[in-house]
Amino acid sequence: MPHPQTILVTGGAGFIGSHTVVELLQHGYRVIVLDNLSNSRIEVLDSIREISGQDFTFIQCDLTDSVSIANMLAPLTFDAVIHFAAFKAVGESVEQPLLYYRNNILGLLNLLETCRGKGVNNFVFSSSCSVYGDSVRLPIAEDTPLQPAQSPYANTKKIGEDILRDLSSSTDFSCIALRYFNPVGAHPSHLIGEYPIGTPLNLFPVVTQTGIGKRKEMHVFGTDYPTPDGSCVRDYIHVVDIAKAHVKALSRLMNGEQKKRFELFNLGTGKGLSVLQIIEAFQQYTGVPLPFTCVERRPGDIAQVYADTTLANTELGWTAERDLKEMILSAWAWEKSLQAKAVNAQ
Repeated sequence: MPHPQTILVTGGAGFIGSHTVVELLQHGYRVIVLDNLSNSRIEVLDSIREISGQDFTFIQCDLTDSVSIANMLAPLTFDAVIHFAAFKAVGESVEQPLLYYRNNILGLLNLLETCRGKGVNNFVFSSSCSVYGDSVRLPIAEDTPLQPAQSPYANTKKIGEDILRDLSSSTDFSCIALRYFNPVGAHPSHLIGEYPIGTPLNLFPVVTQTGIGKRKEMHVFGTDYPTPDGSCVRDYIHVVDIAKAHVKALSRLMNGEQKKRFELFNLGTGKGLSVLQIIEAFQQYTGVPLPFTCVERRPGDIAQVYADTTLANTELGWTAERDLKEMILSAWAWEKSLQAKAVNAQ
């Protein structure tokens, strides 16, 4: 039997990272999770073990600390990297741009230098649809011209792609960058899901926290966008579908199936839904009222964005399978499980 391949997953205790680690373990990979736990919780690791029935190596380390990274990874061998570790809040990046450039770019550079030193040349990069900016063309395909970044966060993802593209063009390094649209939902076990530390900045945790009573009401940022109901339109995709795409991308890299050393794929459903539509759908599927107030636009937000996923469908053999109802009900079940844990802990 061939030796199972070992994958280093940075940010593996986070939202998308934890779901991807589960998929990797269930596909027979060995996994090393690296996370600094700045925006994730260590108990997530036990939940991954419970879901998968398997163990993995965990390293608590910050990628911006080059000495620590070099020392901790030196004795380990791995065949590929899936890189999630990054700060990801658009609004926070507008307020604290240097924090985002330092963490997201320096962390990537330190990781790449370690990979090069160890001869690891297979890399999956967590990118974002935010690199497209306020696109005039919808749906957005991979060859859609990029507009100016609307936030430092978006710019760090664009710069990250540029670094990886340049490295791939000049060496034997291979990379697939996955541009996600809006990951939502939770694992069907209800053991892992989106679990922000502090005030949530993404829509679905705000919705579920409002529904369960942690928040008195939610804010809808802007109702004067050029969209059907005036609120922002996004392409929401279930996190398990995104996790499965990473396994597909990894397999493509490891089996030498790439057409180019640097490849890009959109991950979305191809359907745009507004904030007000999500609120309405949540109320419909759960029967729970959602009080909300409309407020001013939020800096860094764009009007609407949704994916053309043809390339991922045809080249990766990947398609988003979970619908909006499953996204909402899984996120709601996860929120209720968090509340139950909190009650039991009292």
